[in-house]
Amino acid sequence: MEAKSNHNQKQPDEKVRIFALGGQDEDGKTMLCVEIDEQIYLIEAGMKYPDENESLGIEFIIPDFSYLIENKDRIAAIFITHGHDDVMTALPYLLKQVHTQVYTSPLAAKEIQKRLRKEHITGSRIHVVKRNDQKRIGKRRVIFLPITHAYPGAFGVAIQTSQGYVVYSGEFIEDYDDMEDSYRGDFSTCSRLRKEGVLALLQESKGADRSGHTSPMHRITPTFNRILDQHEAQRIFISVYTQSVYRVQEIIDCCLAHNRKMVFYNKDMWELLKNLKTIGYEVPEECVMDISDYKPEMKNVVIIISGQGPSLFRMLNNIANNEVDDIEFHPDDVICLASQVIHGVEQYFKTMENDIYKANGHLYVVDALSMHPSREDLKMMLFLTRPKYYIPVRGQYRLLHMNAQVAVNMGYSASNILILDNGQVATFEKGKLRSCSMEFQLKDTLIDGKENWDMAGAVLKDREILSTDGVVILAIGIDAKTKKIINGPDVQTRGLIYLRDAEYISGDLGKIMIDVIEDDVKHKVYENVETREKIRSRVKDYLIHHTAKRPMILPVIMEIRK
Repeated sequence: MEAKSNHNQKQPDEKVRIFALGGQDEDGKTMLCVEIDEQIYLIEAGMKYPDENESLGIEFIIPDFSYLIENKDRIAAIFITHGHDDVMTALPYLLKQVHTQVYTSPLAAKEIQKRLRKEHITGSRIHVVKRNDQKRIGKRRVIFLPITHAYPGAFGVAIQTSQGYVVYSGEFIEDYDDMEDSYRGDFSTCSRLRKEGVLALLQESKGADRSGHTSPMHRITPTFNRILDQHEAQRIFISVYTQSVYRVQEIIDCCLAHNRKMVFYNKDMWELLKNLKTIGYEVPEECVMDISDYKPEMKNVVIIISGQGPSLFRMLNNIANNEVDDIEFHPDDVICLASQVIHGVEQYFKTMENDIYKANGHLYVVDALSMHPSREDLKMMLFLTRPKYYIPVRGQYRLLHMNAQVAVNMGYSASNILILDNGQVATFEKGKLRSCSMEFQLKDTLIDGKENWDMAGAVLKDREILSTDGVVILAIGIDAKTKKIINGPDVQTRGLIYLRDAEYISGDLGKIMIDVIEDDVKHKVYENVETREKIRSRVKDYLIHHTAKRPMILPVIMEIRK
């Protein structure tokens, strides 16, 4: 049966549109939009890693900002709920195009400011959100909900509309144990929202396939303590994502409890430790050292290797293969993996695992649940807010479906549960769903390293051609003055054909090049760039006919001055 709300609300007159520009039926790249009349509120700006067999050198993928750029004057704010890559990395690329107000947690604000300075981005103000903050943003009240997540200061968001609140619960878990204020959730606000009326609740789906609550299975402390006890006389390496701050603090606390000195292998850990001081977490200086101060005879140490995504696993692999200069891996060393194998790094992990066993190393996967809500956590938030409509977000379709089933089991009608595709817009008027239509045809934005991010699509296409159809390079030298051919042509191919079996093709391609140049010179229309383009076109037609392939074709005409 349909869940009913326990509030009396006035006749609504605003139009509310809810949609995602990323994150639906995929891992990462989250970007949610709440459009109330003429104002747009954005939640998250994330990235995802490409599939291993499709990456072709692409570093990561971010949402399509076309709609936001077209409507940039209508954007009231963007909320970054915490400092993880899957919700934050796309922000600098958005702010290059759109200047708007950013609201985020204290630690995430420092990371965002650092990234904006690095990219020389100005014009957007970063606001730090405190626990239980309420702010007037644009024309509406916004309430920030303190939650427990792997990042300190994380929050959910409730945006007021005349039809009731639109609530995004954030990446929360239910954990009532004593913990630092920066991690402690407070769900009392959710009950107050229920009394005022919640139009729609958006909840992430990453843990929707897990029964029960996430807590206390999210902690690695018990497992890592046992490893430290079992290997007192051995050196221990442990990997951790730098942005998994809760897990970093767990590792540090375990080392302190066992009187183990810590070696920070990466500079980013020193910066994190400095930032953690600002929220009240301090580590005695004598307990940590830089890798440059480490001596090989030191055994009672834990070497903490940090990083993000594939690069972290590549670094572990290099260490296990003794391909680094600053430390030597020994067969009696112990490697602990406290960085989860997320989408996009599976192959790197398998390679690393294989090489560690080849080196006779000891590998422990310090397994714990990721700090995302499991089914009972999702049910709790549904019970507290009692929304009119439920919208599962963030995850592959099977997880979105499982999340929707949680609401069905609590008595919600299927007509009040919306599983949206990226670009599909749910429109609400007068407290009712009026339409749910696909309005945006979105394309992934591909980021190739640090430069020319907007050209990455063309770069990817070039790499795809190289990987499937190969490349042809044709070089020739001509007299700069008379334009007569003085050497060449030289034809080189890679990945196209086996020339021993088709030498005639190489000769034909060289003849095409000579004919085009001589013809252009004869008719006095020779121009280096235009002539090369004619050669490329003729060669392309020839290769399609004779090989059925479309390789990358690179003609080079060198004009030599005598």
